[in-house]
Amino acid sequence: MIEFTDSLTRTKRPFEPIRDGEVSIYWCGPTVYDDPHLGHARSALGFDILTRYLRWRGFEVTLVRNVTDIDDNIIARAAQRGLSETEISQIYEAAYLTEMDRLGIISPDHSPHATDYVDEMIKVIATLLDRNMAYVVEGSGVYFDVSALDAYGALVNRDPDELRESAGARVALDDDKADPLDFALWKAAKPDEPTWDSPWGPGRPGWHIECVSMSVNLLGPHFDIHGGGDDLTFPHHENERAEALGAGQPFANYWIHNAMVQVEGEKMSKSLGNFTTLAEMLDAYDPRAFRLLVLQTHYRRTMEINASALDPAVTAIERLDTFARRARLAGFDGSGIARHEPSVDAFRNAMDDDLSTPAAIAVIFDTVRLANAALDADDPTAEALCNTVIELSAALGLVLDGADGAVDDDADTIDDLIAQRSTAREQRDFAGADRIRDELSAMGVTIEDGAMGTTWHR
Repeated sequence: MIEFTDSLTRTKRPFEPIRDGEVSIYWCGPTVYDDPHLGHARSALGFDILTRYLRWRGFEVTLVRNVTDIDDNIIARAAQRGLSETEISQIYEAAYLTEMDRLGIISPDHSPHATDYVDEMIKVIATLLDRNMAYVVEGSGVYFDVSALDAYGALVNRDPDELRESAGARVALDDDKADPLDFALWKAAKPDEPTWDSPWGPGRPGWHIECVSMSVNLLGPHFDIHGGGDDLTFPHHENERAEALGAGQPFANYWIHNAMVQVEGEKMSKSLGNFTTLAEMLDAYDPRAFRLLVLQTHYRRTMEINASALDPAVTAIERLDTFARRARLAGFDGSGIARHEPSVDAFRNAMDDDLSTPAAIAVIFDTVRLANAALDADDPTAEALCNTVIELSAALGLVLDGADGAVDDDADTIDDLIAQRSTAREQRDFAGADRIRDELSAMGVTIEDGAMGTTWHR
């Protein structure tokens, strides 16, 4: 039985989808006003791993990841660069998608943009007003009335008084609001800002209302999982939940949040000066090493990202690649149907337990050890073990060199050079064999001669 830690109840709950065999997921995506950073990558890997695993388990998954393409940050960046808000959002959305592709992030089934759902947002706001959950302030906009919802604060396990005290400037008193915790549903138009018409005058939507409108429109008023980084729990997700409940919608059954990223012991943020772009990291390291590092840390634990953490992950990926090439040399590329059921069961048990990816990765490496021993002994279990390593790795988004769909663009060239070297050695042309080894070394390839033949890795 699959269990997730639900942020709302703060307990590990058995996962029971609303519809048998189907799972609906809404995951908060990027606000596109800057280059994607490591925090974006971890959150994206959160929904990627969750979705891949549920599909591996046989569920039909519908994944929605939104794009916030209008907000205060986008407006400020547009003014700074002398571009329109649309141009800014398009530039940085393209940058985000480029890095997601490099990471091997699966594409969502729907990627709605906030600006395409303004009409739906207006309908939700009107419903909240009709239900006395919101109020209009002339010349300012429409605000959600936190005092009208008894359940406000449940997602972060705080009552409103605690939230007022702890949130400080994030919920600072505004003369237009009846309560510091009240938040904008609709913001009245300001000079030089994009505006839309509404029953309350021209303006633009508040941040939180977009996710309610898009999730309900695409997944229905009651869906399975709402997720994102735990920095969004308050105020964003708390306010989303308040809006949905205030509008009479059941909303999400489970709330899943991934923890933050630290760089050199500090929470990553631009204000601390440790804002490292994702592109910089992926230029320096194999994207699969970053994925493996994320997998080796439970999603609810803060993770450290630095060279001392990434370098061992690179070595581990090389070990997996070397194994996959050896398996292919033995005729096992993962396409067979034989599986090592004890490893599959251990993997499933680990992932069913609140997506315990560190334990699942341990199962994969244990299976590599067993498979290498079986290959050494020419044991008939080797095929099932090799297939299982490749299948379970793929279930977590790790595509291995040597497996079906190898990721190294030079693999065929390298294999051809290794074959030429083997021929040269058989003909006792050792000088020629050494020249080929030097050529491979210049390509960044290390070769290893063994009983099963020659294997290679980067």
